[in-house]
Amino acid sequence: MSTPLIGDFSVAPENDALRAVRIGVITFPGTLDDRDAARAVTIAGGTAVGLWHAEANLQSVDAVIIPGGFSYGDYLRAGAIARFAPLMEKVVDAAAGGMPVLGICNGFQILTEAHLLPGSMVKNNHLKFSCADQLLRVENNSTAWTSAYEQGAGMVVPLKNQDGQYVADEKTLDELEGEGRVVFRYDGDNPNGSRRGIAGITNAAGNVVGLMPHPEHAVEPGFGPDSSAYGEVGLGYGTDGLRIFSSVLNSLVAGGKS
Repeated sequence: MSTPLIGDFSVAPENDALRAVRIGVITFPGTLDDRDAARAVTIAGGTAVGLWHAEANLQSVDAVIIPGGFSYGDYLRAGAIARFAPLMEKVVDAAAGGMPVLGICNGFQILTEAHLLPGSMVKNNHLKFSCADQLLRVENNSTAWTSAYEQGAGMVVPLKNQDGQYVADEKTLDELEGEGRVVFRYDGDNPNGSRRGIAGITNAAGNVVGLMPHPEHAVEPGFGPDSSAYGEVGLGYGTDGLRIFSSVLNSLVAGGKS
């Protein structure tokens, strides 16, 4: 398998059913990865819809992505101010009604602050910013965002965070483990001290998922990690994160969205 040249783009074949699925991507002041998340949706075959934090209008989207960055500069706590944005009230209501919601990095932090997911995110245990390609293990492939993975599959995606240590009390951790709600776990080294190596979790319904690493940076040959859990090796060739986005598109289409 040859290594692609930078500038070779991987675009999903045109599929009217997938393209009809509208995935909202929220932008807050300080958001960094909204365009990356929108491109990941497009590459997977869906339609990305930009959503502005101050407008309480979900624009008839079928799912929502809260991308990474430093919303409101991470003042007070990471995600603490973004949780009160007018649009987040609509997201909370939509999630309660079953809409798929994905929080990536700062988005995961916002989901915990909004109490859509339990626990909290604090400073990395080494008190330094982390940035590296990270091997994860898929612990739960029954969510709206992970159905395209095999149970126990590996995936390599970039990790970049300062407040990436997932913490919760032992009772909550036991419940997450016992109910199968740990979705992703760090495989090998724990890069930030997260309790029980947890990299991502879901709510009880399986429609809301938060994870600290960045699947949207591992969707396009030439621009991803240099390795993959699926055998691709080469400069920027890893696209393990793409299945996150194809999972939700196919789940919505299978559920009657067309």
